[in-house]
Amino acid sequence: MALAGTAIGDTREIARGLRDGDVAVVQMLVEEYQGRLVRYLVYVLGRREDVDDLVQETWLRVMERGKSYDGRSRFEPWLFTVARHLAIDLVRRRKDLSLDAEDEGGPVVAAPVSQELSPFAMAARTEEAERLAGALAGLQGIYREALVLRFLEEMSLQEIAAVVGAPVPTVAARIYRGLAALRPQMEEKQ
Repeated sequence: MALAGTAIGDTREIARGLRDGDVAVVQMLVEEYQGRLVRYLVYVLGRREDVDDLVQETWLRVMERGKSYDGRSRFEPWLFTVARHLAIDLVRRRKDLSLDAEDEGGPVVAAPVSQELSPFAMAARTEEAERLAGALAGLQGIYREALVLRFLEEMSLQEIAAVVGAPVPTVAARIYRGLAALRPQMEEKQ
């Protein structure tokens, strides 16, 4: 089943497919967003551990609660909101995690879930991408998340605000502060 419109299809078609429990639509969404979802969760948690379980749980939640996606806005913010809530639940259950945690092993670069390299994993092979990943890993979680959503996921300020549950001015301030904190790290690593 091919969805018309954008790369994955029209948001109304996605909403209809989720509402009808169409497995083909869910499979297409997984193919399209799996790598991005992994990357987002790695950056939100600041580590690779637990990400595969969260990704799987996110897709289960999408299938269970797909009826709540109405198709009036892009799918990505809704998906990342689901994933973010699951990450917060994980952090609450586990005392050793924090959304502000830094990875102790160096740059946080998502390993591909399948044998095929994700677009992010291919880009991370370049020196610049590795420097950026290392610099992002050194930021507080709220800034890292805002920057990842804005620049890697290309979401608008309004979409980011919906994902993180904060007002648009707060999101803009996080991006500004995150960029200000990132700049010296990037200059230092040149």
